[in-house]
Amino acid sequence: MADETTNAQGTAGYLFEMGVLKNAKRTGWWFTGNNNPESIAEHSFRVGIIGAVLAMMEGVDPAKVALMCLFHDTQETRLGDIPHIGRRYIDAATNEKVTADQVSAAHPAVKAGVQRVVEEYENSGTPEAIVAKDADKLECLVQAVEYRAQGYSLVQDWIDTSLSSLKTASAQALAEAALTMSPLEWRKTFLGE
Repeated sequence: MADETTNAQGTAGYLFEMGVLKNAKRTGWWFTGNNNPESIAEHSFRVGIIGAVLAMMEGVDPAKVALMCLFHDTQETRLGDIPHIGRRYIDAATNEKVTADQVSAAHPAVKAGVQRVVEEYENSGTPEAIVAKDADKLECLVQAVEYRAQGYSLVQDWIDTSLSSLKTASAQALAEAALTMSPLEWRKTFLGE
């Protein structure tokens, strides 16, 4: 009974830690003048949706991709959202090491499961991992297009970098489509504009 209580508390602690992502901002956007960018949790939510959609288009497992997308930035509760330019100056622990520490007191099945998901995302060339990484990049591109429409003009580097890193044909097609339309284009379908 003591192990069950300890495992439950360790797992609940992990859940509380993941709540930090709702308040932690995506700091790279500060360079564009955006002082109130989306949170890491908001980013991860849309990465999960994009990942599932891309997986359907690419014919791979949408649930597996969405799960990787959901966990892909969870380490940022401890490391923060280090912009790419800052990573050049920091020797940080790997995401696998951070994840191992985060789930060290969790239920054994949770510990093994979360670590397996993060390991596949970080180190695997499986079709699902490739799609999950494309989802992360595509979400950044879509967010940049939205910020540009809101008046933040310094987002082109994010668009270019994201676009050039996409691997799958589906992600490339969606990126090209996103670049040719307004972020509110979807409303026309329902409003008859």
